[in-house]
Amino acid sequence: MDFLRPAGWKDALAAKAEHPTAVPIAGGTDVMVEINFDHRRPEYLLDLNRVGELTEWEVGEESVRLGASVPYTTIMEQLRAELPGLALASHTVASPQIRNRGSVGGNLGTASPAGDAHPALLAAGAEVEVESVRGSRRIPIDEFYTGVKRNALASDELIRAVHIKKADGPQQFSKVGTRNAMVIAVCAFGLALHPRTRTVRAGIGSAAPTPVRARAAEDFLNAALEEGGFWESGHIITPSIAQQFAELAAGACNPIDDVRGTARYRRHAVGIMARRTLGWAWEQYRGTARTLEGAA
Repeated sequence: MDFLRPAGWKDALAAKAEHPTAVPIAGGTDVMVEINFDHRRPEYLLDLNRVGELTEWEVGEESVRLGASVPYTTIMEQLRAELPGLALASHTVASPQIRNRGSVGGNLGTASPAGDAHPALLAAGAEVEVESVRGSRRIPIDEFYTGVKRNALASDELIRAVHIKKADGPQQFSKVGTRNAMVIAVCAFGLALHPRTRTVRAGIGSAAPTPVRARAAEDFLNAALEEGGFWESGHIITPSIAQQFAELAAGACNPIDDVRGTARYRRHAVGIMARRTLGWAWEQYRGTARTLEGAA
C-alpha cells in the first residue's frame, strides 16, 4: 500500500487524477477500521491532513460552507445555531476522540447507510461540493447516495465542502443504538421544519441500502399542515396526523435483519422516532411563534 501526502488542494487533485483508486483519508475513523480488520486493502491512501482549507468553514447569508474535514466537535461547539440538526447528530458520533477527528466529509465519502450525518443532511437540504482537475460541481444530497457504500463521485473527484442551508426553523435528530455510546446506529431519523417555505423534510439512516428521504411522509405532512392552517395558528398537531406521518415514514424504510436489529424492529423504531421528533420540533416552533406574537 502506497501513501500519498499532497501539500495542498491542487496537489491532492493531481494525485487523485493520477491514481483514481486512491482512497482519501483525513480523520481515518472509517477507513482505518476497514484496513485494520482487513476488509479493505487499497493500493493507495491519499492523506489530506496537510490540506488546511478542508478544515475551514464559513457562515454565509443563507447557508454554511463546511470544509470536508471540519470535525464534528467544531459543528457541536461553533455551529449549533446555524445547523442544529447536524449538531445533534454530531453529539451521537462515537466518542470525544472520534468526534475530534471524524467529519461530515468522511461520512459522505464512506456513504455508509449508518452514517450519523446523513439523516440531518437530507433533512436540511445540503449540497456536496466536489472537484477534480476537470473542474468543480455541486451534487444535491438527494442525488449523492447511489448504493450501499457508494456515492455519485467520479473516480477522479474529491469532496471539498458541504453547503448546508442555515436553519430557519427547529430541527431534530434521533438515533437508536444497542448501547449509549461508541455504537453504529440501528436506525436514525432527522427532521427539519422550514417555515419560510412551509415544508418539512425528513431523512432516514440505517434502514435502507442508502440514506433516504421519507418523501411520502413529507408530502402528507406538508399538505396536512397547510390545509389545517397549522403554520399560522401554531396549534398542536393532532395525534392522527402525527400517527399517519409516523406510519408513512416507517413505510419509506427498506431494512435488513442483521446483528444490530431486525428489519421489523427498524421499521417500528423509525415510526416512533418520526412521531417523537415531529412532536419535539413542532413544540419548539409553537414556542417560537408564541414568543414572536408576544413581542408584537
